[in-house]
Amino acid sequence: MQKNSRKKKIPWQKGLFSLVFIFIGGICGLCIAHHVDKLTASGQGAGSALLTFGLLLLGFLAVLFLQIIVHEGGHLVFGLLSGYTFSSFRVGSFMVIKPDGKLRFKRLSLAGTGGQCLMAPPDLVDGKMPFVLYNLGGSLLNLISAALCVILYFPARAVPYLPLFLLMGAIVGAVYALMNGIPLRLGAVDNDGYNAWSMGKDPAALRAFWLQLKLNALLTQGVRLKDMPEEWFQIPEGENLNNSMTAALGVFACNRMMDAHRFQSARAAMEKLLAAHSALIGIYRNLLLNDLLYCELLFENRPDRIKRMLTNGQKKFMKAMKTYPAILRTAYAYTLLAQQDEKQAAQIKQKFEAIGRAYPYPSDWESERELMDLAEAKARTQQEV
Repeated sequence: MQKNSRKKKIPWQKGLFSLVFIFIGGICGLCIAHHVDKLTASGQGAGSALLTFGLLLLGFLAVLFLQIIVHEGGHLVFGLLSGYTFSSFRVGSFMVIKPDGKLRFKRLSLAGTGGQCLMAPPDLVDGKMPFVLYNLGGSLLNLISAALCVILYFPARAVPYLPLFLLMGAIVGAVYALMNGIPLRLGAVDNDGYNAWSMGKDPAALRAFWLQLKLNALLTQGVRLKDMPEEWFQIPEGENLNNSMTAALGVFACNRMMDAHRFQSARAAMEKLLAAHSALIGIYRNLLLNDLLYCELLFENRPDRIKRMLTNGQKKFMKAMKTYPAILRTAYAYTLLAQQDEKQAAQIKQKFEAIGRAYPYPSDWESERELMDLAEAKARTQQEV
């Protein structure tokens, strides 16, 4: 019964998430419309009022963007205060990493996230490490910025436009703080509050969180999954499947098998994870299906099986993640092995190579490049037969 209730909560919370952002847009839109009405009533022409409306709308989008920066900056500041070290900072698809002691600019698009600040964690001591401030730091700084906007609103009323921007900043900051701080499962990802709550009640989840940050830090430094300690990569079982943090470790274990080209072991592990009633979040499920599709293409290449795997939901996910190397690798294999379209496959390969120049994880890109080479070799073998 507990597992079924979890499944029912996700659509409700996703709906809540959408309603909240409709609420933000509605309130800020009313504020903008009221301001434009005042300008029109004061004698300004329709063209001037329309131009003002456009500028205010751009200002609202800027406020949304700035609050994302504030949120991720909160993770960075409170992470540093908690003993973490900088690994990467991303807003939208723009990313800054520090692989060799120097800051470098990269690009990464990840569906379902507006930004992400990932840091290398401190060592575990008796299975423990600080995690609350790092996870809730984004919400705390959003809340602080919202309060600051309210404080500045009153003395700024004599300055044109500034009070309106401060009001929008306060609204967006407060909503961001609540939507990220209150524990929620939003379908594609769990929010910061949910992660902190999960780790607070489950030591295994805290260790899983440490491992995920550790893996990311090593990937940033150019270490491949197959070269990391094998004991870090265990398929979770039993109660550990009911926690999104610990369940995610199974995905990394499968990724390591793919990196080592242990495809049959990877297929068995992925099928087991996908068949289990687990708390695995949506993005990880879709990535596992993406890897399963690649394995099917590389070996049996059965049209009926491929068609069943390429559901509308999976196609939508792959389209949303079309610049992600693992997705491009599978699209390349599908175009080359299933559709036998060498021209289209060459275009996908060209896109893959272009993305690789700005991709933040060179070891991950190298692994995907090898998988593309295997698909290419399989295509040559088919032609010879």
